[in-house]
Amino acid sequence: MTADTKQYAADAVGARRDRLIELSHRIHAHPELAFEEERASAWVAEALTVAGFEVEHGCYGLPTAVRATAGTGPLHIGICAEYDALPDMGHACGHNIIAAAAVGAGSALCGLADDLGLTVTVLGTPAEEGGGGKILMLERGAFEGMDAAMMVHPGAVETAAMPGLAVSQFEVAYRGKPAHAGAYPQHGVNAADAMTVAQVAVGLLRQQTGPDDRIAGIVTEAGTAANIIPDASRGGWIVRSSTLEALSQLKQRVHNCFEAGALATGCELTTTPISLDYADLRPDATMLNMYRANAEALGRTFPDLSGGSPAGAATDMGNVSHVVPTIHPMLGLDCLPAVNHQPEFTAACITQAADKAVLDGATAMAWTAIDLARA
Repeated sequence: MTADTKQYAADAVGARRDRLIELSHRIHAHPELAFEEERASAWVAEALTVAGFEVEHGCYGLPTAVRATAGTGPLHIGICAEYDALPDMGHACGHNIIAAAAVGAGSALCGLADDLGLTVTVLGTPAEEGGGGKILMLERGAFEGMDAAMMVHPGAVETAAMPGLAVSQFEVAYRGKPAHAGAYPQHGVNAADAMTVAQVAVGLLRQQTGPDDRIAGIVTEAGTAANIIPDASRGGWIVRSSTLEALSQLKQRVHNCFEAGALATGCELTTTPISLDYADLRPDATMLNMYRANAEALGRTFPDLSGGSPAGAATDMGNVSHVVPTIHPMLGLDCLPAVNHQPEFTAACITQAADKAVLDGATAMAWTAIDLARA
């Protein structure tokens, strides 16, 4: 019975092959930033409506969030779609693949849900690349009553359990006082110097941080003319660590570095969160084993990553995993040396390997939901 059901699901994905790939390519061709995914969310909602779901577009106080539900069974499975892009790089993290695979998996399960005793909900989740769309949706009840949640994500290599760190994003701003840099520099308070002192302090701090700690930042403003003492500087920073508790401790140490910049120069410091903090990702072992077996049955292979894996990634799916049993496997696109958040990876996300990842990801997730229903 299970084999027949799985074949039905695979056939359902196969029957939608062209539409799923077209959806992936269309989202890729029209990148939209966090909370601005008007077209992508509408296309996802439309595809799920055609598949037979009851769809709400614009929910949980988020205009680009989607909720689509099929079936009334006691086991409630959530499948997450992402569709936001990166500034200047477009879909350099492959969220077009994620969205299409989620639509494919949901569509394959739609006609099976009641027979399997499932309720299937596909959630279109905005703003993963900063903004924490899933966290907002989690707080507003989107995952309430779910027994399991899943999604797939493209990467350079196949990975069953992505090692996701906890992450915090914030903006730092210094306010000083302008002055003529040649005639009256002594009357100025240099906000660019404050940022420089902080950057040096952060650079030295890295020697005393843990192996899973990451600190990254950019300066977005540091003056407008060389003959004016800069009265304002600004930058965006990201701090990552192994757990939310470790993240809290590291954030305080980093904040002290920015306080040092203010103290050394006399500037006023302001820090503003860019997003809610992302929690570390905790994949469910049982679901992960099911997914891996299903992916391998489709011919996908998982290389030995014992020598090292990309430990610095983060996702708002981590917050979901603290509340609902969750998996977030990576679909390898065989595109090394191109990796996520590079222009070369943007190009890799509409290749034949990427199209195959859409179909395999959809099928493997559908099969995993069937295994959960039969467990």
